[in-house]
Amino acid sequence: MSLGAAFDAFQEQVDADSTQVKEARERRETFKSALGAESDVIEVWGSGSLRRSTHTGPKIHDLDLVVVFDPDEHPGWGEPGDSAKDALDVLGGKVTKLLGATNGTVEKLVRIASPRNHAIKCFIDLPADDDGFTVDAMPALKHNGALLIPEKNSSKWIPANPQYLVTEIKKRNSDWDYFLRMVRVLKAWRKRAEVEGKVKSLVMEVLALHHLPGGFSRPEALKRFFTAAATAVGNGPVMDPAGLCGEIQPDLDRIGLRDSLLNAADLADQACDAADEGHADDAKKLWREVFGIEFPALQGKPKTSPALIVPAVAPRPIKDAPQG
Repeated sequence: MSLGAAFDAFQEQVDADSTQVKEARERRETFKSALGAESDVIEVWGSGSLRRSTHTGPKIHDLDLVVVFDPDEHPGWGEPGDSAKDALDVLGGKVTKLLGATNGTVEKLVRIASPRNHAIKCFIDLPADDDGFTVDAMPALKHNGALLIPEKNSSKWIPANPQYLVTEIKKRNSDWDYFLRMVRVLKAWRKRAEVEGKVKSLVMEVLALHHLPGGFSRPEALKRFFTAAATAVGNGPVMDPAGLCGEIQPDLDRIGLRDSLLNAADLADQACDAADEGHADDAKKLWREVFGIEFPALQGKPKTSPALIVPAVAPRPIKDAPQG
């Protein structure tokens, strides 16, 4: 298997099953049709990784929707106070009325519609069904070319622009056909990072938006990304690319993520050198060090090329790492 074929095979492991994607999109359309027909709703559109096509597999567990309301129908929305909770209650009531599993007038789909801080979390499948499937429906108002969304915990409405990331990622992929696929690969890699807690997938998407270069082979682009992203994470927090919501993950263990990115950069550099010297099997084994056992590589000692020495990296002592 060539190195390119190994990356293709790994991509199949990372990507969501096409049947899962189709089902998730059908459920999104059901929500859009039902809620979009309400007289006080201006529009409903998908956001999140499914909209951006950066979702990973094997199973899609959730999707995100933005439900834009007509402010003339809801005087006082957008102002601090009880209106944030009211907006969530109104949307939750609509979901139950239109799509409730017991008495839904459009489709009997949602078992529970639970208000959270910014959105209504709609539980569809049974929890035992591989943790189930949920839809996060977020009420919003148009505001200054972006949105205002309710924040129940603070009783405020805050600005946000999820459409910005959708547009920017689409532009990047139009410039380099591998961009979306490599974003999914990087989102899969984040689970291997030695960090305290976890790295949100949105952090990796934003890092990729800024630091994953196009116009290169996949190995070269990844090598350059790991180096540039490590520098960026070391220099400061990962911010909302639209410039409205501040830091994406305030509790991110930036030291741990930076060190993991540097380790991946080291291995990627060795892998690219091995491939350039014609040692494809060694290159694949090094990429397996980066991505894990799902990346195809020959087992055992290579027969036609000297073994490369891969430095062992001791686990970083997590307990002393400050949160970013």
